Amino acid sequence: MPRSVAEHRNAVTELLRTALADLAGDAETVGLLQAIGRPLARDITAPVSLPPFDNSQMDGYAVASSATHAGTEFPVGETVAAGHPAPPLPPGAALPVMTGAMLPPGADAVVPIEQARPDGFRPFRAGQTVTLPARVPAGQFVRPAGSDIAAGTLALRRGTRLDAPQLGLLAALGLDRVPVLPRPRVLLLSTGDEVVPPGTVPAPGQIFDANNTLLAASLAQAGADVAGSRILADSPEAFGARLREDLRQHRPQLLVTSGGISKGAFEVVKQALAAEDVRFESVAMQPGGPQAIGTVDSVAFLGFPGNPVSSLISFEMFLRPALGEVLGAPAPRPSLRVPLAEAVESPEGKHQVRRGYYDGAAVSLVGGAGSHLLHALAQANALVHLPADTTAAAAGENVEIWLL
Repeated sequence: MPRSVAEHRNAVTELLRTALADLAGDAETVGLLQAIGRPLARDITAPVSLPPFDNSQMDGYAVASSATHAGTEFPVGETVAAGHPAPPLPPGAALPVMTGAMLPPGADAVVPIEQARPDGFRPFRAGQTVTLPARVPAGQFVRPAGSDIAAGTLALRRGTRLDAPQLGLLAALGLDRVPVLPRPRVLLLSTGDEVVPPGTVPAPGQIFDANNTLLAASLAQAGADVAGSRILADSPEAFGARLREDLRQHRPQLLVTSGGISKGAFEVVKQALAAEDVRFESVAMQPGGPQAIGTVDSVAFLGFPGNPVSSLISFEMFLRPALGEVLGAPAPRPSLRVPLAEAVESPEGKHQVRRGYYDGAAVSLVGGAGSHLLHALAQANALVHLPADTTAAAAGENVEIWLL
């Protein structure tokens, strides 16, 4: 009986939770730009307030709001520029203040220059006056100190994925380094006599290997370090020997293979790992039904099918969500329910994952259901989910998609 997609995803998540338990307790401190996409290793408390002082939201005149009830003409003091300390506001006066400049002590409001008469700044001279609106409310166009975040309060929680907005906040708080979780080390192996690396000359019957590139890029985008990547031939003895050599050299926390786990006559991974604590499963999913999971020499192991689309779908359905669940990154793929642009059929009892293109209004299927259609995969920007209890969906019917 095939296991469900949810059952296998849970199994992968638990495997990684055990394998990466020590990693989740460690931290390394890196520069902000080296932290892009990585999970925060501990809570960050704001060391300063943002803004750090009351400042002007507009170019205009800083005034005491109470003074605007008595009159509308004010003597003008010297200009307060951004980046410079502000002098106290003389009683009954108005000080020209630039956007972002400190609010002078004694001022509690800013009148935009457009509301002043004259409505432009002039070189300062003694006796200069400006006419401003009456009854200016207190707090007008003022950014109070700490109105964004107060010093001593929680800025970011442990596990937060650090992207541009979060890194910008840390920089604004004066931090130039940040503690992040170490990246999981992954040993990536592709198998098969029929595959050769890109850039070489294939012999008759051979093809270029896409899986190592597909999976290495996906793992890197998900925040993992690919500690090693190579192609191993269809010899169980040679596979086993080279595998253990690589495990000793790279000391990975996770081993991922593609190919060699199905029902063919030369399923090298299945043969080479027959004595290991590895289960070869059938998952009710298309593509990507054959899956392997377990440990090899105490290293967490996942085996994906050899067809490139099957391999990538396996990563997206099982490994990427598990990494996010255990480490806090990568973030889940954005999920939407959108109408189909065309009717589609799906095999009974299998969760089918089709490639699609979402134009903001509806999703169109790209290519067929075949697991070898790399050109269609490269044109897609979404994965279209047809659950195991769905055998057909009509044009206009809403389906779940994951945006890539």
